[in-house]
Amino acid sequence: MGLFKNFVSQTRKPEGFLGQMMVNGMNSGHAKMADWGMSHLQTIEPESILEVGCGGGRNAYELMQKYPSSNLTAIDYSDVSVEKATAYNTDMIQKGRCTVKQGDVSNLNMNEQYDLATAFETIYFWPGLEKCFSEVNKALKPGGTFMIVNESDGTDEASLKFEKIIDGMTCHTVAEIEGALKGAGFSAIKTDHHESKPWITVIAEK
Repeated sequence: MGLFKNFVSQTRKPEGFLGQMMVNGMNSGHAKMADWGMSHLQTIEPESILEVGCGGGRNAYELMQKYPSSNLTAIDYSDVSVEKATAYNTDMIQKGRCTVKQGDVSNLNMNEQYDLATAFETIYFWPGLEKCFSEVNKALKPGGTFMIVNESDGTDEASLKFEKIIDGMTCHTVAEIEGALKGAGFSAIKTDHHESKPWITVIAEK
């Protein structure tokens, strides 16, 4: 149990060898969920994208594929994730389309730079949703879009079990997410729940 807990706890801030294993798994394990989330982006053509909590960098790459004229900034709290995401997106970085850097979502210090911000399977670990959502709001241009994609709707048993094991993890309900978004200044909030899984996609406008 000790090794298992140590491994799954790496989801918060991957470090060392276990963190490398976890980040590698993030890219493949969450791909279908992430693609389902991205399918909801149908009415925008962002030129600048902020990928918050980028993990292994797979979703950043897919966003740049979806929007071939865009530039993307990927940030993560973990050195291991930054290293992996950089390696995964080397080609895009060399083309000048992608920047990967370490960052803290509770203190982004960005001002109206992005058309789209995304957060895949990461807000469970954000230290105070409304505060962090406010930082994302500041980073977006007026009329910008913020998309959250979670594997958990905050009520499914499997995720709630992990919540008890992983330090600092909180499984938020749709109501909690929508309330924090409104408190952070977002509007036109729309949520879609997967027809057979506890996956959710929440999209809000600044």
